[in-house]
Amino acid sequence: MATNDQVKQLAKAHYANDDEAFRSCLLQIAAGEARKGHSSAARELKALADQKRASAKVLNLASNDGLFSVTYPDVRMGDLIVSDEIKARLGRVVREYRQRGKLADYGYENRRRILLEGAPGTGKTMTASVVASELQMPLLTVQMDKLITKYMGETSAKLRQIFNSIARVPGVYLFDEFDAIGADRSLDNEVGEMRRILNSFLQFIEADRSQSVIISATNNRDMLDPALFRRFDDVLHYDLPSEEQARELVDHTVGGYDPSFRCSSALATRMAKLCQAEIVQVCDDAIKDSLLGDGDVNEAGLLALCDERLGFYGAGRQAS
Repeated sequence: MATNDQVKQLAKAHYANDDEAFRSCLLQIAAGEARKGHSSAARELKALADQKRASAKVLNLASNDGLFSVTYPDVRMGDLIVSDEIKARLGRVVREYRQRGKLADYGYENRRRILLEGAPGTGKTMTASVVASELQMPLLTVQMDKLITKYMGETSAKLRQIFNSIARVPGVYLFDEFDAIGADRSLDNEVGEMRRILNSFLQFIEADRSQSVIISATNNRDMLDPALFRRFDDVLHYDLPSEEQARELVDHTVGGYDPSFRCSSALATRMAKLCQAEIVQVCDDAIKDSLLGDGDVNEAGLLALCDERLGFYGAGRQAS
């Protein structure tokens, strides 16, 4: 048990943003617990201290040329509304990572290089957040605007820097809009520099043996170079929601505000014309209207907001 002085040290270190002092005090408390024979508590405290150091590394990494944005997601698998097949395959990624030591004992590697492809707004970016949350790891999103430069050789050098970080700091690393660096090398308009960038990525991901999870996401699978696919342990395809998934998403989103609300079949049919992100936005707009108008969220309001968003796409999307 921590002494009064140690509690004060922790508080002072916390409010002074002194990570090293905070970690040092945690290790002192852990050592005290170990001397008392409380080995389980000592291990937990030491793990917290190591996590604190890793967090500090991540924050330093984030400021390194702005190549990453860092978040600590708290969304869980149950918040992701996708097909049962995708959930099962994501569950396998999480399970294999958690038991990677057991797999390694038998000469196998866990899945940790994942390619997500499908229409915009169907849950690809959220999937990366879910994996990070389930594994209790930071999510580091590669900033493509900082990675891709006009100077020959600089992008490949930054890719090397990113993969050095992947090896040094365990986390879930997301390459969003991946076709920016993964475009097919046989395309007529592809320039030599972009081919070199793709070749560099292929070499780096092939050589990577880190404890990190690498997730790449694209809306344009057909643009990707065929050589990429065998470098990934899993390729997951994301579609617009089915009517049942649309119903589940509406109930999940509106239910957080009004637990009694239930999505009807007619509303689910209409909502299924939108992508998952748009359904959430429609539900959020309905909740805001309810808050500002002092009324309930109702089906008529949701249908009107849904039709309003479908109107963005013209008659074709509404009739489909």
